Amino acid sequence: MFQDTPVSEEHLKTILQAANQAPSAHNQQSWRFIVLKGEKKAELVELISTKAGDFPKPASVLLRMASRSIASSPVVIAVANSGELITRGTELFKVDKSTGHDFFRIMEIQSSAAAVQNLLLAATSLGLATVWLGVLVLIKHDVLEFLGEPDGEFMAVIPVGYPSQKPAGPSKQPLDMVVRYL
Repeated sequence: MFQDTPVSEEHLKTILQAANQAPSAHNQQSWRFIVLKGEKKAELVELISTKAGDFPKPASVLLRMASRSIASSPVVIAVANSGELITRGTELFKVDKSTGHDFFRIMEIQSSAAAVQNLLLAATSLGLATVWLGVLVLIKHDVLEFLGEPDGEFMAVIPVGYPSQKPAGPSKQPLDMVVRYL
């Protein structure tokens, strides 16, 4: 959870700039960053809480936890893919649409994921806490409509703020468990 301390516009701009500097497939930068505060943030919390009831208990619990995290944060940044690379990619590379769609969709997802990582790292470097709420993909159509974005791919909603307590961070597997040399 987060403190009730606002995130300065300077810090917000810094983390958005870091996200926007991420590498992207063919430098298309086919991402959108949508910043929510105040009433719009509260409306998103209500949307998520309402939709959580449509899911079985495990997913419902995760969605409700996400809504509480959003509610406690002073600012939220949503990241959506624009679909522009999917649209233009088949023309750029002269491949048929059925072959190119999945290829360029994956490229957009990878590009936006890099932007999200830059955002998370920049926020952490400024003493801010974040959480990547990928679980909202379960209701991505509703969230994209709420955000005024075209239906399509959706990366994350990221609450940003000062932590209410110093997080320990998740434990990670040792490298020898996740790295193979060939």
